[in-house]
Amino acid sequence: MLPRGFAIRHFILLIVSLIVLATLSNGVKAAAPPQPLMDWEYRWGDSPRDANGEPEWLDDESADWLSTVSPSNPPGREGHQHLWLRTTLPEGDWNDPVLYITSINLIGQAYLGDELIYQYGEFDDQGRGDFAGWPWHMIDLPEDTAGEPLAFRLYSYYTSIGLWGEVQVMERIDVLKHVIHESAQDLGVSALVLVLAILATIFALIGPERRGFLATALFAYASGLMLLAEAPARQLIADGPLAWDMLRAGSYYTLPIALGMLLSHWLEGTAKRWIKRLWALHLAYLVMAMGLVQLGIISLSITFPVFDVLLAITLPIMLLLALFRFRRLNLEQRLLVLSFTFFAPLLLADMAVAHGFVAWRTVPLSYGSLVFSLAIAAIFLWHYRRTQQQLAMANETLEQQVAARTEELGQLVRELEGLSFEDPLTGLHNRRHFNTVFDHECRRAQQHGTKVSLLMLDIDHFKDINDYFGHDAGDAVLVKMASLLTQHFVDLGMVCRIGGEEFVALLPDTSAKTAESSANTLLASIAQCACDHQGTTLRRITLSCGIATYPDHTHDPHKLLRLADEALYHAKRSGRNRCVVWSESFEEHGFIIGRRQTQ
Repeated sequence: MLPRGFAIRHFILLIVSLIVLATLSNGVKAAAPPQPLMDWEYRWGDSPRDANGEPEWLDDESADWLSTVSPSNPPGREGHQHLWLRTTLPEGDWNDPVLYITSINLIGQAYLGDELIYQYGEFDDQGRGDFAGWPWHMIDLPEDTAGEPLAFRLYSYYTSIGLWGEVQVMERIDVLKHVIHESAQDLGVSALVLVLAILATIFALIGPERRGFLATALFAYASGLMLLAEAPARQLIADGPLAWDMLRAGSYYTLPIALGMLLSHWLEGTAKRWIKRLWALHLAYLVMAMGLVQLGIISLSITFPVFDVLLAITLPIMLLLALFRFRRLNLEQRLLVLSFTFFAPLLLADMAVAHGFVAWRTVPLSYGSLVFSLAIAAIFLWHYRRTQQQLAMANETLEQQVAARTEELGQLVRELEGLSFEDPLTGLHNRRHFNTVFDHECRRAQQHGTKVSLLMLDIDHFKDINDYFGHDAGDAVLVKMASLLTQHFVDLGMVCRIGGEEFVALLPDTSAKTAESSANTLLASIAQCACDHQGTTLRRITLSCGIATYPDHTHDPHKLLRLADEALYHAKRSGRNRCVVWSESFEEHGFIIGRRQTQ
């Protein structure tokens, strides 16, 4: 792999060279203007070889040679894959003459008199060869070649055969100038569209209209890379005709996929469903065709005619489906359909020229790509702006709701300031405070559809502690447990003492699973905690816990206290020092509700 610095320097040098070449070429006047080759003759088949291995048809003056106006697709092919063409080089006063050919289908040899002066592709013993790509060709000519016979030996299994596009004698500097001039527009639009593709990708990653921006990015990448791969200057960037055609095919085949995704994103109903099927069909063709080419099963050139037939059918259908719903579309959707109406005929016209249905001419496909891309960008940028405005309004509304909520909580605090809600022994809130907060949290959970869990906790065998160690020791245990409970639930909710050795933990926005996990951690911690009073080590202290959660266990959050009490009773009956979550099976077994006789 070349170092990145080398690649950057090479690219900069190439750009500077092109600029200098274009500047110099404007000031250099050619010795003679370009001269197209005329008076073509053709002959189907391949020439036999003489004793020296040279083609016999180079000197053949038989009547088998027929006249043709164009060196592209002479009449009477009828399945022939070999073709010979010949003409005479025109008169002209050139300093550095070359023969410029837009393209050769598919491979060929050029003979000046009896001398082989150029070959593109590799011929086997049967005169056949594999597709090598579609570059333009610049064939060196001697200065004194005016009037010399020029012959071409061609082989093609493609739908077209011969010399395609321009075939003319030119100055070398004029060829390079022509290539740069013909590429400038495509390269400029390609760069702009690829920048748009990058911006659309960024918006897809950070914006709300992800699907639309992804479709925009896909179309922009496909059209931008296609224009780059079709620009004649591509050969000045990198000499790899087959690689450029692979890039062109992949991007060209992706265009209807991106178009379909964009249209189906905007349209509704039957039109949306049909366009989805059409772009899915193109996606299947892209994967199959490029996969078979990579495996070496088929030639890349063969995939173009099949795709063009498919495109000639599906593209008008997409256009008609979009126009059919035109009156029901809003302004930005109409803009998308109009730009599509401008772009689609250019695609079809370019395809018709490529297959010889229309005489060779330059189709301004870059205009269509630019118009369609800019229309899409305008639409989605407008939607992005509108979405940002909606988000700003939503934030303002949220701030107002927060302010109202803060005022509501402040009013609640003011109402509680005049009351005494603290348990004098443990410092925890008492039952009065619990009832007020519990009622408020129940209403909030019902209004907002949030969860709330309630934990009932009871000290196991607390009566035995009082009986054996005295009530002072029992009070010390209560204070110790209150401190441990407060520390444990400080980030989850509120802990209150509601009577005797009973505590309750109210946990808003907490599921039953989370509450159970937290309770089990607490019980295990307390079971390992040593308690003493006035130097006397007390017996091991444990807790039992019952849990109920709204709306998992009841549709009325005010019933949580009763359900948690039932769960606590079940924990006591099943061995103590454990946490039990309420279940409907408790009611089926008829557990007694109320104060437990066994502590």
